[in-house]
Amino acid sequence: MACTLAHPVHSELIIKKSRFIACVEPMADRALATARVAALRAEHPGAVHVCWALLAGGQSAAVDDGEPSGTAGRPMLEVMRHQDLEGALATVVRYWGGTKLGAGGLVRAYTDAVAQALQKAEKIPLLRQQTLLCTLPYAFEGLLRREIEAAGATLLAVEHGAQVQAHFSLPETAAATLVARLNEAGQGRIGWLKE
Repeated sequence: MACTLAHPVHSELIIKKSRFIACVEPMADRALATARVAALRAEHPGAVHVCWALLAGGQSAAVDDGEPSGTAGRPMLEVMRHQDLEGALATVVRYWGGTKLGAGGLVRAYTDAVAQALQKAEKIPLLRQQTLLCTLPYAFEGLLRREIEAAGATLLAVEHGAQVQAHFSLPETAAATLVARLNEAGQGRIGWLKE
């Protein structure tokens, strides 16, 4: 099951006098991630690299920031994928210590820095949401609202026309139970629409 992170976690690693400051944190999209990376660059003006990896649906990214191609961003991304994360950003700020680490050494350093931070991180399971749309007589609107609230669903929109049309979302695992409860309580007068 995919997880995200509860809050930011930092770790630091020193290899041959190079300092690797890692942070893993929840992050919704690429725009927020690039803003966070820009803030890190401003916070660490003496750093030679601010490498990062983002897992956020179709907006995922792996950025080496001047390190040899494939030695920083991609390994960081793979560590997060291996942990089945979603909606998470890993950043590593590197201060150069004067000794070259080579491609293999860089991959190990960036991998280890992110892995250390993730060991201390609290992970929260992500629940897949399902959106439902139904129509019902006005007399059943109160019933619908009570059942939605009891199921922990979120009412997204309600339209009043010839009938009430309700649009709501809830965890995928609870959807079938709620639909069955509403069908029974609504005496077959609740209609389900495809979105």
